[in-house]
Parts: sequence; structure tokens; C-alpha cells
Amino acid sequence: MTKGQKWELKKILAAIAFMAIAVAAPVDGLLRLALFLIPYAIVGGSVLYNAARNIANGQIFDENFLMGIATIGAFIIGEYPEGVAVMIFYQVGELFQSYAVNKSRRSIAELMDIRPDYANIEQNGQVVKVDPEEVRVGQQIVVRAGEKIPLDGIVIEGSSLLDTSALTGESVPRRAEPGSEVLSGCINQSGRLVLQVTKEFGESTVSKILDLLENAASQKAPVENFITKFARYYTPAVVIAAVLLAFLPPLLIEGETLRVWGYQALTFLVISCPCALVISVPLGFFGGIGAASRHGILVKGSNYLEALSQAEIAVFDKTGTLTKGTFSVTELRAQPGVEREELLRLAAVAEANSNHPIAASIRSAYGKPVVQSTAGQVEELAGYGVCVEAEGRQILAGNRRLMERFGIECPEVDTIGTAVYVAADKVFLGAIIISDEIKEGVAETLRALKQAGLSRTVMLTGDNKTVADKVAARIGIDEAHAELLPGDKVAQMQELLSKKSPRGKLLFAGDGINDAPVLALSDIGVAMGAMGSDAAIEAADVVLIDDNLNGLLTAMKIAKKTLGIVRQNIVFALGVKGLILILGALKIANMWLAVFADVGVAVIAILNAMRALRL
Repeated sequence: MTKGQKWELKKILAAIAFMAIAVAAPVDGLLRLALFLIPYAIVGGSVLYNAARNIANGQIFDENFLMGIATIGAFIIGEYPEGVAVMIFYQVGELFQSYAVNKSRRSIAELMDIRPDYANIEQNGQVVKVDPEEVRVGQQIVVRAGEKIPLDGIVIEGSSLLDTSALTGESVPRRAEPGSEVLSGCINQSGRLVLQVTKEFGESTVSKILDLLENAASQKAPVENFITKFARYYTPAVVIAAVLLAFLPPLLIEGETLRVWGYQALTFLVISCPCALVISVPLGFFGGIGAASRHGILVKGSNYLEALSQAEIAVFDKTGTLTKGTFSVTELRAQPGVEREELLRLAAVAEANSNHPIAASIRSAYGKPVVQSTAGQVEELAGYGVCVEAEGRQILAGNRRLMERFGIECPEVDTIGTAVYVAADKVFLGAIIISDEIKEGVAETLRALKQAGLSRTVMLTGDNKTVADKVAARIGIDEAHAELLPGDKVAQMQELLSKKSPRGKLLFAGDGINDAPVLALSDIGVAMGAMGSDAAIEAADVVLIDDNLNGLLTAMKIAKKTLGIVRQNIVFALGVKGLILILGALKIANMWLAVFADVGVAVIAILNAMRALRL
């Protein structure tokens, strides 16, 4: 419990004690009023102050105004105990609400307690602690056993096991050794590591995750926007209804008094306070976002959580999303008269400056340093391959369409892997076959996604049609579109968006920089976070830190359960309040029942909303 909450609890207890004295005291008249005003001032002073301040700022119809006018009215008609009791119970509800919200925030803070306090750098043979923001790319940092990794980097010395649970929700440690890429926010469990920093703190994984969590609450779900608009019109409507309830019966019905109907009108106001809805709905979404973060899933706003629960069509990139994205050369198909070693060497020369996984696999297979003329020109052709001027020759390496673009005749290679066609001086030399493994459990995850509500799964890839069709058949994708340029992917997405139902949502999951446009175009963009490009993560609405597609299934389940909890609260709060409002208008409900309708419903709804944190 925070300092402020403890102070509020002391005020409530003091008010209860003074109210007990007032009830027991054998006094009447002004002295009795004065005794009840003491506990009322203790618990109601802040409510009246907030109401007055909001009225001065033009925000009249809120819960402070409702509670203030209802309790002051109770004092005017002589119902002192009820006026004080209503305010005490209201403050009990507010204290409970504050505790619930802080507990939710604390739970998320504990789950994502990954902000590093310092980074270790060596100066004059001594290890010195510095602010992580002071460390620059290329510098070396030391991470000792038990410390958090403060910045993204590559291991250049030492080996250890890393606890990645704060980022990914995965409890199994991961091994780090020279050459391994490590992410900030992980905990070094055993050995001493020396890292070369690859990203400054503001661009590091830990910084981006914290920014995403801090900004998640600013993106409201449609249900939340509905509640906000509802409260804006609902509150003045019930105030007008209460005024009519107070004055119309005495004017129209003989024998009815303003005192009796004024009391019912005040009861009506207490019942009508919409705080159960205004608090429990955002709290439910906040809990859902927290539960997702515990599983290594970052949802950038409650609007995306609601959209996930309505996902109808799922579109996937292939490489790095459905497959591991770790390519290896499995076959060399050289043309007659061409040495296989020369075919591989020329391909390695062409791909010398490329960061693409296929290029890296070709260089790895060649296994020797590549000497490339710096006087030459390198041109990367998106969706085709690369054209390089080196060794006095024009070398091409890419897909079959690259050969066609340069007017080079070549046979089509039939393979389950990816074929890299190689040519020099417009003469086709052969093809290099590169295979990419399908991720473990992808087929099972896709089946489970269907059971969770998806009606259709689609794969978009720049790979050749033969590979795409074989991968799709193996993992159970409904339809596959292959040999797509980035612009073709956008066109396919637009066509798919036109085919979904009015209430259904389309999600796209991808990891590459060329996926950023379609991630932004989709209703829900899902980025594979740990290995995904910065552009993809920036454009996405949901980030799977662990690169595991099973996280999408978990996110959808959490989203559906969160929406279920939110809808339960809406139906429960409106149902109970509606019933007791009718009872109040019929003079059946008194002020005490009104207190239950307001505070009791709010407490029950908040307790229900907090279940979302444990999903």
C-alpha cells in the first residue's frame, strides 16, 4: 500500500470513529448536525474540492459532482447518517480502486523490471560503472555473473547462460558465446562476458520495450471509447432525470411531497454514478496487456488487444516467420564446363556486401575471404537479387526473374529450397540451392489458431512458387502467393482486406524490413521481435519478443479472455444499476441500497477486471 493510500485509509477509519460518536451521542438540532459534519468533512472534503475545481474548469458532470450533490442533499433533508455513510463507502471504493490500479501497474513493473541501472566499461585496467546512455556503438562493456545486460551487443569474449524470461517469458536459459548476439534486459547467469555494443541505449531492445509498455495505455480500444462517450451523455441525462423525479411527482400527484421525492432523487443520483464502468473497463485491458507482456508479447494498446480478439484472416511472411530464416547451401548445380567451386566463388563475390541471410549462407559455404574490387559498382534490386561490377565482369546473383530482366536464358530449377541463379557477363553459370528449415511446431500452431477463431490463413513470400507451395502444404496454410515484390505484397493485402467480414480483422505477421508496409496496412501488424528489423517492430501493433509464432496463439487467447471480462463488467454494471435505478424511481430502493449499487458494483467489477492479470 502506498503512502497516499495509507493516508486515505486513516481518514476513512477516523470518519467511521467520528460517525459512531455522532450516532451514539444523545444530542439534537445544530449540535447533531455539527457532529455529523466532522466525519463528512474528513472523507468528503476532497470530493467536494474536486467537484468545485472541475466545475470551474467546465467539467461539471462527473462522479465527484454526483456524490457531492447527493450527500449535500441528504444533509439538507436531515438524513445525516446516510449522507456520511454514502461518502465513506464511496471513499472505500475509491481506495480499493486505487489499490487495484497500483497492483496492476506494479505487476507489470515487476514483470518488465529490465531497465539496467548501469553498464561496466574498462578504464585504465579498472571496471567502472557508467550510465548506459553514455555508452556508444562499438564500445566494449563487461557483464559479470548476476548482472543485467544493459545494451544490445555481440559477445567477443567469454561464454555464459542467459536468463531471457523477462523479455520472452521463456524459462529455459540460452547459451551465449563469442559471436552470439545478445539483447539488453537479459540476465547473465554464470560466466563473465565482454560485449561489443551494437545499439545505443535509446535504440536498444530494453529501451524500446519500456517505451512500448509506457505508451500502451494511450491507445484506447473501441469499447473504452464507447464508455467515455457513454459517460459524457449519461451523466447529464441522469442529473436531469433526478431533477424531474424530485419535482414532477409533487406537482402532478396530490399528497406527494418534495421531501420524499427529493430523497428518491438523491438516491437516484448515488445509484447512477458510472465509476464501475469508467474504472473497470480500462483496468481489464490494462490487465490483459500486463498478462501478455509476461509471456513475451508486447501489445501497443488496448485497441489492438480488442482487434486481436476479432482476428479472422491471418497472413504470414515465410522467411523468419514460418521458417527459421537460417539458410545453408545444400546443392550446387553448375552448367557444363563450369567448375562448382568457381560458381560458388562468383556468387560469394556478388553477395559480399549483402546482409541478407541467403547471402550470408553463400559466403559461409565458400568459407574463404572474398576479394572484391572496390572500383566496382554494387546494385541491389529489391525482389530480384544483386548486380555487381567486379573483377572486370558483370556478376548477377538472384532469382530467375533477375536473369529474365537481363535477357539471360536459363532453365528453371525445380527444388524445395531456394535457387540462386548466377550469371557472369550475361552467361548463365548455374544455380545454388539453399534450404531454410520450417520452425518447430508451426503446423500445430496454425491448427490451434484455426480452432481459436481464424477462418483463413495466407502466406505471402518473395520465394519461388514451388518452394512456397510445398511449404504451405506441409504446414497447412490455406493459400500461398509466391514471387512477390514488396509492392505485390501490398496489393495482395489490399485484396484480402476487401474480403474480410465487416467486424472481422486481418492480421499480418512478419519480420523483415520489406514487411513494414504490409504491417502498417493490416488491421493488426505482428512483428517477430528478437530477430525482426527495427522498421518492422516500429510499424507493428504487436511484438513477439521470442520470435515464436506460438506467441500469436497466446496473444489471441489473452485478447479473447480479456474482452470476455470487459463485456462481463459492462453487462453486470449496467444491469445492476438499471435495476436499482428503476427501484429508486419507484421508491423501493433507499440510500443504503444506492451505496451498494455504486460502490459494491464498482468493487465487484474491479475484482473481475483484475483476473485479466492472471491470464
